[in-house]
Amino acid sequence: MNFSISRDAFLKPLQVVSGAVERRHTIPILSNVLIQVAPNEVRMTGTDLEVELVSSCVVDDGVEGAVTVPAKKLVDIIRSLPDGAKVQFSAEGEKAIIRSGRTKFTLATLPASDFPNIEDWDSDIQLVTTQAVLKGLMERTHFSMANQDVRYYLNGMLFETDVNLIRTVATDGHRLALSSWEIGQPNLGARQVIVPRKGVMELLRLLDDNDSEVKVLVGHNHIRIETNGIGFTSKLVDGRFPDYRRVLPTAGDKTVIADRELLKQACSRAAILSNEKFRGVRINLNTNEMCLTANNPEQETAEEVIEVDYQGAPLEIGFNVSYLIDVLNTIQGDQVKISLSGPDTSGLIEDSQDDSSLYVVMPMRL
Repeated sequence: MNFSISRDAFLKPLQVVSGAVERRHTIPILSNVLIQVAPNEVRMTGTDLEVELVSSCVVDDGVEGAVTVPAKKLVDIIRSLPDGAKVQFSAEGEKAIIRSGRTKFTLATLPASDFPNIEDWDSDIQLVTTQAVLKGLMERTHFSMANQDVRYYLNGMLFETDVNLIRTVATDGHRLALSSWEIGQPNLGARQVIVPRKGVMELLRLLDDNDSEVKVLVGHNHIRIETNGIGFTSKLVDGRFPDYRRVLPTAGDKTVIADRELLKQACSRAAILSNEKFRGVRINLNTNEMCLTANNPEQETAEEVIEVDYQGAPLEIGFNVSYLIDVLNTIQGDQVKISLSGPDTSGLIEDSQDDSSLYVVMPMRL
């Protein structure tokens, strides 16, 4: 097998699929990328058995065949070549040869027949949206995913479809982020699936903030996203996501409207002297005033007072300041709305002008 291609046309799809490849793996072939050549096309596949990425590019005078080569080494070789260089790739026996000008590399290969492909499956939910919409939904919620939690179903993101709607939800048990978007498909069926953390992070790397069409296919055990000649497939987490609707506070009778940037800066300064382990900050609310206080085991304190729109009774409540900063970094509007009901109940934070995204933060005892 062999093919010719420009360095620039080869590098991007190669980098895309190598994102799914694990650097250190007990199964050697999972460190490789599968290269399949047709007369006018090269198709590349990378997988770690949980996530699979497929990309293709047009080539000159390809001779059909298939082989697997070490992904990282191939990416490093192609990246090191000068812009506009012509690359000739050939494979024979147990070796692959990459030539460009007077440069030549020889790589060890493994048989393509040993490469694990995710089996064929049927989708029962299909929807079409844009890269910007799908990436936006994930960016507004992914920071609340758990990381290596024993409750494995929290180590991922809930994708929910409903009539005309797609929604993403993430929680680590201490906070929750939810974002929804109407996509104009009134016949869309209701479905909930959990995409694992690695799949979410890979998708965020893959998607752009543009209006390119994205096709989403959801099956019983897999989800597939197809866009711009790239196919992303991920296994789904086999578990039941918590009922997020029960977590959303509904009795918040105390409302705070604050300048987002002002509050974020105040939280960031208070965080400097918060306890590094617990990250707690105490919030005292009085008429049109919020006071943030943080201290640490060295008896050092930080105090910030900012003006807010608040007309309720005085209230003292504690929060993890890192959780507040994460939310304030994600919201795009100029003002945030915080709904509270008491010192022992969760706070609900949202953009004061946009209720498509909601953030729940549990209180802390300080």
